[in-house]
Amino acid sequence: MKALVYTQPNEVQLLEHDAPVTAKGEVVVRIDAVGICGSDLHAYHGHDPRRLPGLVLGHEFAGTVVDSASPDWPVGRRVTGNPLITCGECDYCVQGRDNLCARRSMVGMTRPGAFAERMGIPVRCLIELPDSLSPVAAALTEPAATALHAINLSARAMQRAPHEGRVLVLGGGAIGMLAALLLRHQGVDRLEVAEVNALRRESLARHARCTAFDPRERTADDNGFELVIDAVGSAVTRKAALAAVRPGGVVMHIGLQDWASEIDMRKLTLAEITLLGTYTYSMADLRATVAALARGAFGDLSWVERRPLASGAQAFDDLHHGRLAAAKVVLEPAH
Repeated sequence: MKALVYTQPNEVQLLEHDAPVTAKGEVVVRIDAVGICGSDLHAYHGHDPRRLPGLVLGHEFAGTVVDSASPDWPVGRRVTGNPLITCGECDYCVQGRDNLCARRSMVGMTRPGAFAERMGIPVRCLIELPDSLSPVAAALTEPAATALHAINLSARAMQRAPHEGRVLVLGGGAIGMLAALLLRHQGVDRLEVAEVNALRRESLARHARCTAFDPRERTADDNGFELVIDAVGSAVTRKAALAAVRPGGVVMHIGLQDWASEIDMRKLTLAEITLLGTYTYSMADLRATVAALARGAFGDLSWVERRPLASGAQAFDDLHHGRLAAAKVVLEPAH
């Protein structure tokens, strides 16, 4: 089969690759659509020691079961799935917080991913897709669930509902865009997004109907927002998030661009700021996100750019150089 393989830093190639064989408790899925994640781009740049050359990346997928070792998941079933493969037995898994499972592995990191014509995955990771949901829309389940999980955690920590205050999102990539779309759907009308890419700012203003600005030209209002979502995770955005949040407000930290940096601990303490970190999503979040996508909670998704898998190398290069207005590129293998 054909697969887009990470061969060395700043290079992926479409190569012949061994097709997956159906293992016990697993299915083989024909990949119909797969999104390029920021973590895939991080690996592409050679910055992820867990993802080594020779790996098929990709974990934001939608597809169709073509071979199955389970009668509960027959051939022809349309699916997406949880790329986190968890143990199902630890305290976190039993509590429904399976994203924190210490024994988790991951599609596109510890095993071949979805930038391929076919991929194997355990049946316990699968989620059935409604007929109304297109493969491209369904491939957004994973990043959209990350945004949904973060917003739900934020709302539980806030004194008042997000739509009653001002919200700032730092970063207009896929997670920032999806968070903005979901916040707008939930009634947040005082929403601002900081994004350095002019093409993405135009897309944010048009599709999320928010105020999108260049943080290099102006800063967000100090002490101006009840909720700040950092979808970048750099030293600069962490500092900006703490400056922008109001006393008693919440900072939700999603991005992981920089591993460590200083923050304003004095303000965090004296202003009783709640600083939250979030990692991915639970299986319940993924199921809720499929339903939300199906009912249009994230809009019409016309901002997503579709390309064939064979053009994947060019898509990575375009993303690397910031040439795209689209916050998400979805690749479609030829069948």
